Amino acid sequence: MKHGKYPLIVTFLVPPLLLYVVFVVSPYLQAFQISTTDWLGYSAEANPVGLANFRALWHDDYVWNALKNNAILLALVPVLTIGLGLFFATMLSMGGRRGRAGVTGVRGSALYRTVYFFPQVLSVVIIAALWKEVYQPNAGLLNGILRAVGLPAPPWLGDPRTAFWCVLAVMIWANVGFYVVLFGAAMSAIPREIYEAVLLDGASRWTTLRRITIPLLWDTVQVAWIYLAIAALDGFILVQLMTNGGPNFSSDVIGVRLYDTAFGSETKFGYASAIGVVMFFLTLSVAVLALRVSRRERIELS
Repeated sequence: MKHGKYPLIVTFLVPPLLLYVVFVVSPYLQAFQISTTDWLGYSAEANPVGLANFRALWHDDYVWNALKNNAILLALVPVLTIGLGLFFATMLSMGGRRGRAGVTGVRGSALYRTVYFFPQVLSVVIIAALWKEVYQPNAGLLNGILRAVGLPAPPWLGDPRTAFWCVLAVMIWANVGFYVVLFGAAMSAIPREIYEAVLLDGASRWTTLRRITIPLLWDTVQVAWIYLAIAALDGFILVQLMTNGGPNFSSDVIGVRLYDTAFGSETKFGYASAIGVVMFFLTLSVAVLALRVSRRERIELS
């Protein structure tokens, strides 16, 4: 039985490991190799150019503009999404009145959880199409409400001053419901007696959230932060479907910049691969930094 253990391990581990290498690791390695060429994607010629694509990226204003927008998403999306998720989850778990049953959530909390989670059952494509119609300047729901109350109705996605912020709002709306349910499930594992004791001592709900709930949920918050940071560095589908980076590149992000470079009129696959390599290391750096910062914050909170 002991001698048969290793063939069994090899039989179950080698095939998925080979699949992972072929379909995950291999494309990354190919992207690194293509980023050092001038390949146009549809030609047989791919001349090595060394680091010329990366030097061109350093002087590309469009790439820097896209990175600036991604940096704004990275700064706002995780903070606002986690903040709203914690607030709504707290209200649904312990926002009601204290009675004989102890600390309870607001009335109808199960219905609210369903409503908050509803965007998660929709694909990102449907969400983008839905909100594009909401922002529609002539017949959109938002401008219809504004006109009904006598307020001006701006072209939300057609104005460089508002297009990016409209997409950011949709990104938060699409994600916050999932984290309401996630944080609510984590809060349900915290003994009710802890909340009751703290509230009986006169602590406010804000103090309870800051001193009790967040430290006990810090592992969950850390995971949420990493996922949202990666989503903020991407943001491709929503931007591409709602604004395609416009108007005048005001809502452009690095994912859209990569796509347009690879599949636009110039089809610069080598240059687009260089953008992808930069995205890879940027995303990896943000994930590692988030893990280290959150670990340090957890030590301080404890």
